Amino acid sequence: MTAQEEFWKWFIQHEAELFALDPDREAERERVFDQLAGELQKVDPDLTFEFGPNEPRREFIVSAGGVKRAFPAVASLVDAAPPLDRWQVTAFRPRRTVSNVVQFREKRVDPRDVQFSLLDNGKMAGIHLFIPGFREDDADLKQIGYLLLDETLGEYDVESRLGLIKMLPPDVRTNGERYRLAELPALFDQLVARLEGRSGRAS
Repeated sequence: MTAQEEFWKWFIQHEAELFALDPDREAERERVFDQLAGELQKVDPDLTFEFGPNEPRREFIVSAGGVKRAFPAVASLVDAAPPLDRWQVTAFRPRRTVSNVVQFREKRVDPRDVQFSLLDNGKMAGIHLFIPGFREDDADLKQIGYLLLDETLGEYDVESRLGLIKMLPPDVRTNGERYRLAELPALFDQLVARLEGRSGRAS
């Protein structure tokens, strides 16, 4: 039996407990999540997960934790998923609308205050992300920047279709038009489509 088959065998055995998990019962949640994380890491040590709400179907997101090397492990595990009536199994953290303030440790960023410029080197998209108060040595604001990108574009696109990521304070002068973060998904998709079109014509 493969590692993927072993995982889904364990998941099915614990499916009722996982589906009914109450987020308010912290001790029980931590115990079950630790078990689930341990089973995932038998497939690949970098795999992580997220749960959605349990009505009417609960989403189970398998993530590589932003580690590109683990992307094939995510794909193979999700491809091996058996039919699960009460679950939607999703590969990679999907895009989400970022509307609330994002906090990491003591730092807080309102996404409405974040702007971006897209970069086109002819082969791959890049981005300048303008974050209020950003400094190059501020690891917490950097982490918030990556969280915002992951939420806005989804894990797969950030790791596979985005090259240069440069975070800057808004007062730095750069070339290129700046846009609100909420406009990033549509403008990014347009740029990627243009780049892929050029690549197709070149080949």
